[in-house]
Amino acid sequence: MSKAFGSKEVIRKTAEVRDASNMRDYQQSYDSFSWQEAETLLAGLPGGHLNIAHEAIDRHVIAGHAEQIALRWIAKSGERTDFTYGELSRLTNRFANVLRSNGLTKGDRVYALLGRVPELYIAALGSLKAGCVFCPLFSAFGPEPIKARMEIGTANALVTSTRLYSRKVAGIRPALPALKTVFTIDGDAPDTLALQPLMNVASDQFKMAKTDPEETALLHFTSGTTGKPKGVVHVHQAVVAHTETGRIALDLRAGDIYWCTADPGWVTGTSYGIIAPFTNRCTMIVDEAEFDAARWYDILSSEGVNVWYTAPTAIRMLMKAGTKVMEPYHFPALRFMASVGEPLNPEAVIWGQNAFGKPFHDNWWQTETGGIMIANYAAVDVKPGSMGKPLPGITAGIVEVEGDAVTELTTPMTIGELALRPGWPSMMRGYLNEQARYDKCFKGGWYLSGDLAMRDADGYFWFVGRADDLIKSAGHLIGPFEVESALMEHDAVAEVAVIGLPDETAGELVKAYVALKPGHIASEDLRLDLLGHARKRLGPAVAPKIIAFRQNLPKTRSGKIMRRLLKARELGLPAGDISTLESDET
Repeated sequence: MSKAFGSKEVIRKTAEVRDASNMRDYQQSYDSFSWQEAETLLAGLPGGHLNIAHEAIDRHVIAGHAEQIALRWIAKSGERTDFTYGELSRLTNRFANVLRSNGLTKGDRVYALLGRVPELYIAALGSLKAGCVFCPLFSAFGPEPIKARMEIGTANALVTSTRLYSRKVAGIRPALPALKTVFTIDGDAPDTLALQPLMNVASDQFKMAKTDPEETALLHFTSGTTGKPKGVVHVHQAVVAHTETGRIALDLRAGDIYWCTADPGWVTGTSYGIIAPFTNRCTMIVDEAEFDAARWYDILSSEGVNVWYTAPTAIRMLMKAGTKVMEPYHFPALRFMASVGEPLNPEAVIWGQNAFGKPFHDNWWQTETGGIMIANYAAVDVKPGSMGKPLPGITAGIVEVEGDAVTELTTPMTIGELALRPGWPSMMRGYLNEQARYDKCFKGGWYLSGDLAMRDADGYFWFVGRADDLIKSAGHLIGPFEVESALMEHDAVAEVAVIGLPDETAGELVKAYVALKPGHIASEDLRLDLLGHARKRLGPAVAPKIIAFRQNLPKTRSGKIMRRLLKARELGLPAGDISTLESDET
């Protein structure tokens, strides 16, 4: 094993930081935690009912916080629009009434195809108030991935814009017989209803649907290696985990200014871009525009952001832009920075410490887990490159699966599958219409994540790779993330993706695709320098044998590098589901 894993480098937390965090003592909190006790901190509804929207908005209004700003929307133009908790309560009531008056009833499925605009957040919470199931879609999807998700989920209603409808939905609508109603937020389009006039006449009073904790609330889709996306089912009970993980893993506090850069079309943008900040009574920043380094630094500074949750790709893009662009800005309010989407390379964690005076805190979870399961915490020392430690209420292990037998591996730094004991509130309740596929995720009393990881002697977990990404070369098991992290340390490298290619002698050879920082030009000398750097850092058995330069790497909109797509193209295999692909320039 190379020294890239289990590094002795540790970012120590001061006593002042520990004492000020929501979770001052990790082990004490872990040992004493109870999900049942966590649920008692929520308001609930009479008769044992539970509704995410009530916990996110209305209970704060009832408690006297109607005038607090809940959402500050920053338009592409830079114009700011504020929505208080009281205003959001009334607007979501109006939307729920619009649904009811147009024949949508409890259990119906309401989809949203929108950018980061206020109507998206109103539709999400209003749908939940009405007892409907809410499903967000990426606004950048093309017609086919939209059609697939609406077919699988039997969409009954859609909220979108006239432009998106005419370009992406109108042509596929005849193939969606269950789609009875389409609301457009910005005017009229053929066979649609203009939403704003309906909102104007709807009552701002609404009696919350009496949803049970186990009733379906959210439907998220996740890509697989096949051509068919999986519909992941989450229930209202998930709000217990959203609230607690927001408080513990993201250190959210009432009144915080919070910015999650994720699009709500991705599960992070819903769990931690809508629900967790609102249930913890934060003021949430929503930026309509796409990434721009100077704009992001300006938002962090001018809005006084306290907690910032972003993606590794965005962090690497900030690193690529250099520190000069951030020099005019200062961030005295910024208390906690976290990252999610794919593993965060140690170099990015350390860059955060150097640039902001604090590290990025990586965490691990999946669409299927519904919430953060393993994290680096405000009060706990950070080992750059590690996922951190399990959340209170989560039992995580490294296991070996052989047939129906599951054995937990207890020797430190042994590679195995990352597994969780089932039972946390945000655990998926199913893959829509795919019971057998869902059942395969559970074996021997564990939820099997499909991710390979290791646990060190201090209880920190280290990501190795997806089970199907693991490279077996000349008897060595090589995780792509380890190789990528080593190459990321080179001054010329902006991003890396590593795969294994078949080889008659070694079994597989390690190939690295490298995107360079501005000012660096691909050349044979640079390729040899990178190979030498990797061999010095990892040893010849683990270092890549082949390096190819690319302008950009194929990534999803959530920032995950699609290694399987690179491998499929190398081997001439089917690409599988690429509906979430965002960038793929060579």
